Amino acid sequence: MVNRLFNPLKSRSYFIFGSRGVGKSTWLKQTYADKDTIFINLLDPEVYETFLLQPKKLSEILQLKSNKNKTVIIDEVQKVPALLDVVHKEISENKRIFVLTGSSSRKLKQKGVNLLAGRASVYFMYSLSYFELGDNFILKKALERGLLPESYFSTSTEEVHEYLKAYIYTYIEKEIQQEQWVRKLEPFRKFLQIAAQMNSKIINKSKIAKQIGVESTTIESYFEILEDTLIGFRLPGFDTSIRKQVRLADKFYFFDTGVVRAIEKTLSVPMIEHTAYYGHLFETFIIMEIRKIAERHRHEWSFSYLCTKEGQEIDLIIQRPQNEFILIEIKSATSTTDDEIRSLKNLGPDFDKKYKKKSLKILISQDENSRLSEGVECLYYQDALKKLNSLKF
Repeated sequence: MVNRLFNPLKSRSYFIFGSRGVGKSTWLKQTYADKDTIFINLLDPEVYETFLLQPKKLSEILQLKSNKNKTVIIDEVQKVPALLDVVHKEISENKRIFVLTGSSSRKLKQKGVNLLAGRASVYFMYSLSYFELGDNFILKKALERGLLPESYFSTSTEEVHEYLKAYIYTYIEKEIQQEQWVRKLEPFRKFLQIAAQMNSKIINKSKIAKQIGVESTTIESYFEILEDTLIGFRLPGFDTSIRKQVRLADKFYFFDTGVVRAIEKTLSVPMIEHTAYYGHLFETFIIMEIRKIAERHRHEWSFSYLCTKEGQEIDLIIQRPQNEFILIEIKSATSTTDDEIRSLKNLGPDFDKKYKKKSLKILISQDENSRLSEGVECLYYQDALKKLNSLKF
């Protein structure tokens, strides 16, 4: 059993958002197993229909004397947004504590729900992390299968492939088709595969639109769906001028490398180091691990990337409070040279000069020989993650 490094403040109500299969329900059952709780699972068709038709029934249940001091857990609350009106009232008037999970924020956004106006904290749970797996972590396995618990711990490669294929089918069937978030499903299917092929790359919405035969505005709405359903996230171009002529188009990353491979139908393709494909998956893994670190410690970090029109790029820029910057280049190479740190050396001083603070510059790779070169820390990926995990803010 993996000890999840997820520790929300339990003295007040909170949301847990996370993609399907990351372990939200499992964590809840383990955490609240010995506690006096009311558990409402909206994935149960009968329970879902009951509350969809009568959301106020929740108030009636909570008024029972036997339920007076119980914590209320509502799993997949976005399926019945009207329940949040009852939740809001109960928190305000009766100081009741709720734990609310969701694998999508789209319905909540569409209904204009304000996430209880600050009366509940918001946490994100991701798939397994390097730190949670400890001695059970194997990089090649993580890149091939991804880090969804059921996929990572399966003893059969065939079962892994079937699970990930079913994951994508369920996502399209239940999240997209049933909720009628797109007018036509076939263009979205094509978009999804192209988006997977462009994982970790700069988005060109016009080009994608031409390939599929839709408008650019439609492509924008598709990316919004991926973000709202927590399947991926956009990494914006750094929006403060460091050098002129920077590119500000977003990059897009899927939340899990196994899911990427399932969407682009490459699960059976062998993982070969020193290839561009391997490098893109390694970059996705590293950026997701850093996002997990930020969430775990509740750091107020914002993320972006920088790419000049001359092709100089910094893969990840972490902006911390008080304009403290961490500039990161990510390479999957097992042996690195000064060529890999050229962008950090060339662009890093611009940050130091503009913000009058020395930025932390890190090259993350699979080179086990860590070194310091012209102000750039060249670190083995595990050492780099440990360094970032140790930061106080």
